[in-house]
Amino acid sequence: MEATLKEIARLIGGTLEGNPDTVVRNITGIDKAGEGDLTFVANPKYAKYIEGTGASGIICSPDISVPGKNLLKVDNPYLAYAKIMNYIFPAQGQSCQIDERAFVGKNVRLGQMVTLYPFAYIGDGCVIDDKVTIYPHCFIGCNVSIGEQTLIYPNVTVREGCRIGRRVIIQAGSVIGSDGFGFAKDGPKYYKIPQIGNVQIDDDVEIGAGNTIDRAALGTTWIQRGVKTDNQVHIAHNVIVGEDTVLVAQVGISGSTKIGNRVTLAGQVGTVGHITIGDDVIVGAKGGISADIPPGQIVSGAPHMPHRTWLKAVQSFQKLPDLRRAVHQLEKKVDELAQKTTKE
Repeated sequence: MEATLKEIARLIGGTLEGNPDTVVRNITGIDKAGEGDLTFVANPKYAKYIEGTGASGIICSPDISVPGKNLLKVDNPYLAYAKIMNYIFPAQGQSCQIDERAFVGKNVRLGQMVTLYPFAYIGDGCVIDDKVTIYPHCFIGCNVSIGEQTLIYPNVTVREGCRIGRRVIIQAGSVIGSDGFGFAKDGPKYYKIPQIGNVQIDDDVEIGAGNTIDRAALGTTWIQRGVKTDNQVHIAHNVIVGEDTVLVAQVGISGSTKIGNRVTLAGQVGTVGHITIGDDVIVGAKGGISADIPPGQIVSGAPHMPHRTWLKAVQSFQKLPDLRRAVHQLEKKVDELAQKTTKE
């Protein structure tokens, strides 16, 4: 990359304070940046490093002012960084070819500029739209539909009848449409309940590596537009995940849970089944969701409680050994007073 700060400002919609003709060729962290480098400050605690950096340009928030530095001011520096990274490192072009070692079943409809790498398996009756890329050792079951510009990395399984939208990214090793965990008790044994539904993933979703999204017992497990999941997330059968929701690493969602729009479940959050989590809810790491949560709540802990209450509870928990010792000492004094009163 080589661009002037004027061009960068136009790209990110920022206001430039400094020399518009300064040329930058790379983007790097503020502690290592030198002449010709562009850097950014997304977290206010790093603003103190701006004065000492050798970077030729610094992306920062509008409230920062450092004389003598070239500042590109934007409301969201992290978003500006993301835009520049996509500008510097655009997505790699694909071969747009069907490798002879890929398997394509009967009655498959392939769009234009589809890329199938070696050992990709496409089952009968699939519909693969334009500019889809499927990497090696992926299994696409019968009657699956995949929307245009979707990217499926190696070793992904998409089971029969599932529907994948447009511009979806599925990272390596994920399984879409595995059987839901459904068994009926038969005395001391368990009888498997057939899982005959499917999974629907809407447009602009990104599924992390090693995810498992179970097909519905009946109907559809539904991942709505714009959802982003981290690695090792499990979504059980008949779950609905609302638009622009974020599920961080190792989240586990039990069956028939309904999650609203713009929800954030932090790392290792778990839910019971058949509950509803409202829009704009945030759940702190390792939270255990045991009941419905109304929209807009911030909760933590297991079982979940308001975040501020949880903070107070954690602080109290740390004091329990001292409180236990104090109570024991008070009990001894009470016993001594009781014995003295009895003797009198």
